[in-house]
Amino acid sequence: MKKSLTFIALLVGMSCQTHASTMFEDSEDAIEYRKASFQLIRYQIGDMGDMLKGKVPFDAKRFAERAHNAAQLSKMPWEAFISGSDKGDTSALPAIWSDRATFDKKAADFAKYAEALAKASESGDKKIIGKAFRNWAKGCKDCHNSFKD
Repeated sequence: MKKSLTFIALLVGMSCQTHASTMFEDSEDAIEYRKASFQLIRYQIGDMGDMLKGKVPFDAKRFAERAHNAAQLSKMPWEAFISGSDKGDTSALPAIWSDRATFDKKAADFAKYAEALAKASESGDKKIIGKAFRNWAKGCKDCHNSFKD
């Protein structure tokens, strides 16, 4: 876990404008990058979900922080679905590469929903936030259903 978090910190510090083909040493590097990105997203969604479900007290400031983190993170994993990264330790289905247009649209929608959640979180209104959170979670599930083993 410590190694993964160190790797994640390095990733966050890297420029998002780096071209994917020069960013990754090989397909294993790309797979590790996207797994780390998704793990960070999972932390954000878990904490926000727990607040909305009442498992932990709702903290509007913390929720907004998580939502803004998620909006940034939701842009990251997609660049790591490079050619050749369909092989190895991955749950990515071949449909990602055979139906790339649909995959790219779902990825863009996921990032769009995350941005909408970040904006909604600024209201502090749990009803508005809850709707935006459900849309984002639906986007997550929708992609998993089509493209993740």
